Amino acid sequence: MQTPRWSHASVGLLTAAVLLATTAHADDEVEGSDRGAAPRGASGAILVPPRKPDAPPPKVTFPRLMRHVDPRYPPGAVTAGIAGDVVLKITVERDGTVSKAVVAQGVGHGLDEAAQSAALQLLFEPARTTPDGKAVRATILFRYAFTLQLAPASDLASQAALPATLLGTIVSGENKTPFAGADITVTYDDGSTADLTSDVNGRFELKELGSGGLKVEVEATGYEVIVVREDLVAGETLEVRYRLVPLDDVGGGDGVIDVVVKGKRPNREVLRRTIERRELNRIPGTKGDALRALENMPGVARPLPFSGMLIVRGSAPQDSITFIDGTPVPLAYHFGGLSSVVPTELIERIDFFPGNFGSQYGRAMGGIVDVALRSPRTDGYHGLAQIDFIDGRLQFEGPIPWLDDWGFMMAGRRSWLDALLTPALEAADADVVQTPAYYDYQFMVENRPDPDSRFRLTFFGSDDGFAIAGGDVEEDATGEFDLHMAFMRAQASYQARLAGGHRLSWMTSLNRDLVDFSIYDPNIGRFYIAMEVLAVNNRLSYSHTIADWLALNGGLDIAAGEATIAWRIPDKEEPEDGEPSDAPWVPPQFEEEEFSRTYFRPAGYLEAEITPARHLRIVPGMRLDYTLRGDHFEASPRLNASYGLFPGYPQTTIKAAVGLYPQPPDFLKTVGPDGNPELESNRAIHYGLGLEQDITRQLEVSFEGFVKQLDNLVVAAESTEEGEEQQVNDGKGYVVGGELLVKYKPDKQFFGWLAYTLSRSSRRDGPDLDDYLISFDQTHILTVLGSYRLGKGWEVGARFRLVSGNLITPLICNPEDEDCVPEVAAIYHAPSARYVTLPGAPQNSERLPLFHQLDLRVDKTWTFETWKLGMYLDVMNVYNHQAAEGVRYSYNMADREYIGGLPIIPSLGMRGQF
Repeated sequence: MQTPRWSHASVGLLTAAVLLATTAHADDEVEGSDRGAAPRGASGAILVPPRKPDAPPPKVTFPRLMRHVDPRYPPGAVTAGIAGDVVLKITVERDGTVSKAVVAQGVGHGLDEAAQSAALQLLFEPARTTPDGKAVRATILFRYAFTLQLAPASDLASQAALPATLLGTIVSGENKTPFAGADITVTYDDGSTADLTSDVNGRFELKELGSGGLKVEVEATGYEVIVVREDLVAGETLEVRYRLVPLDDVGGGDGVIDVVVKGKRPNREVLRRTIERRELNRIPGTKGDALRALENMPGVARPLPFSGMLIVRGSAPQDSITFIDGTPVPLAYHFGGLSSVVPTELIERIDFFPGNFGSQYGRAMGGIVDVALRSPRTDGYHGLAQIDFIDGRLQFEGPIPWLDDWGFMMAGRRSWLDALLTPALEAADADVVQTPAYYDYQFMVENRPDPDSRFRLTFFGSDDGFAIAGGDVEEDATGEFDLHMAFMRAQASYQARLAGGHRLSWMTSLNRDLVDFSIYDPNIGRFYIAMEVLAVNNRLSYSHTIADWLALNGGLDIAAGEATIAWRIPDKEEPEDGEPSDAPWVPPQFEEEEFSRTYFRPAGYLEAEITPARHLRIVPGMRLDYTLRGDHFEASPRLNASYGLFPGYPQTTIKAAVGLYPQPPDFLKTVGPDGNPELESNRAIHYGLGLEQDITRQLEVSFEGFVKQLDNLVVAAESTEEGEEQQVNDGKGYVVGGELLVKYKPDKQFFGWLAYTLSRSSRRDGPDLDDYLISFDQTHILTVLGSYRLGKGWEVGARFRLVSGNLITPLICNPEDEDCVPEVAAIYHAPSARYVTLPGAPQNSERLPLFHQLDLRVDKTWTFETWKLGMYLDVMNVYNHQAAEGVRYSYNMADREYIGGLPIIPSLGMRGQF
């Protein structure tokens, strides 16, 4: 016979005469500070999230249940064996009564109506503002769990002798993602304890327990401690779910940063690098920029000053893709690399995959950066203003008036280097005037009708301009250089967590990308290359948990658009090596052309998450991409796995991955005079093997070895028929290396890590050509950083970097080198009255001296009743070591000297936030 029962508590044993009980139990999920002190039916299980000593008190206290009413279990549902959880969105008025109960997640069969009827009879202590204690209306989630149990009447009387089971799940974030590695301490009524650790699915389990009460404490670095009182019933399994809340979320946070880069948690990619919330805007040398914090992770090379490039595991910058809310963008950083294209305050999380990323990502053989924008705050109106020597930004967000469950957020930023630098250079009568400038903007509206669904409209973009002009271009033979890059995205997206373990997400974006590059030479005129791309990106993903050990994830990734290209370039035959033109000042003929090309790149993927054992996760996947040529699909099989060697603490995890990663050729290499429309995709096979080891509760060590086997690379080769250059798929190469990360996880005072990468990245442009190291190869990369809170709003941090010098192709050897034998590097050509270089050393055969730099950062925050004021000083290159970034030669190529890098650069900033 089917017997309805409470899933989390009981009011006593049922006697043998009672064969059918028509009751249900009310339960609101234990979710960190979202719940405050919330009773769990008659059992009164309470969550008490402690505040940080220096944190301001929360502005609103949550409603507290005073009178509980059980719903009536519909007899028809009992007979039909219908059970499930009904989640209600209830409105608690100022007098504590419930005025509205809306079904957020229903079951049907009369259970929804029964839950609504009971909820309208509940009575609460109302929510109150602090410190005045004024009662306010509040909307909260409340769940009724209707549960049936098959139990013969003869067994009910003896049920008290059966053991109880505690089965729990730890989750984090707004999406309630399973959290691995949380420490759980269970204290029994007799004072004895049991220690557990959540597994890769965020689960923990205690069996063979007696009936009665116990205390559950959940701890995880960077999150508030959860303390819960649970009551067990003999013969029953108590299933609970606890949501971890980051430290900065409790009591309104520190008001400085709202970014979550997801920490250690189960994921379909085993080779993922993460940075926790507190670390993002406190890393010295990054100016508090979340995306620039990625430069300190293992596997990320040091870019050239002001280049803004992201160089991942020996791959060229164009081999990696940055996504913002699921939409690819052409650049992650503004010109100069001083700021990313999205402000830190708008970011919810950053997922960084240096290799072996999952099948949902494609068209890249380097790495993936996936930036998710956060939801607007709807608990009132909030704003931010920040200014420093580089740029300034404004931000405002809050609820949309007269629209329930809708919020908005808008932000903008502009640099003023052009406004400050150009007048100063002009006043100094400088020969060269530099005018870099950038701005970005973001606007979002979002609707959250319930915690499990979200609809969002977003418009964001970036614009960068950089110009160099020397003297008066009408009178002096100095010329000018202009580069303009911009992108805009209009995006609509929807996410939903459906009943039965189904998840659905959809995103469509309208894109515009613009690149305009031009050079003016007084002797030959102006030539340029310009490209505009209008595109549509669509992503649809679906996930379904079939069983505890199996989940499927699949989707579509479709890109289509039109590219318009225009150029004006010199059209003349190039002289042979060492043979200059006899008439260099004669303007050449120009080739001008403008045309458009359309493209359509659909792709689909499917992955399975298999957990055959508690500590083993295997993820096979397959992706199909339609080629740029449009004649067939490319298959990309991928596989990754992780295994925990020992249960509980300290954890030791082994992980491995292998996969195929094709990348379409650059669009410009398929068109134009040297283009080849028959080009195939570049290919890379990624291999990865890693080990993670807990040393202490705060200290962990991880090591990862990686190999990338490259072939079918697009390279420039000489055509055998016409002697002209053409793009072909003749390139090969490899990247091999290892990464070490020793990390002290953030506690209340300190965080820090040591990251070291050893790697080698080699290429060969043809079967009969020699191997060479690519320009981005850096053998050794060492980063040591840390930050410490002194108290009273003060925090100090430091970062030290030691990196192998960049590679160059020298015209003459370094005279300081003992093995240097001076050679003739140039000859004088009388008809053109200039020196012409001769073929020199092999490509990238000289490495510049070692780079080293120390950066410091000091932060101070003042907290007032309704707003905060913060100031920071971020000093790059404290001891003013100008590293060698290149080589400058004399006019006749007989002598050379190093080009120095950046000097000491202090940046003083101030921000106000309410």
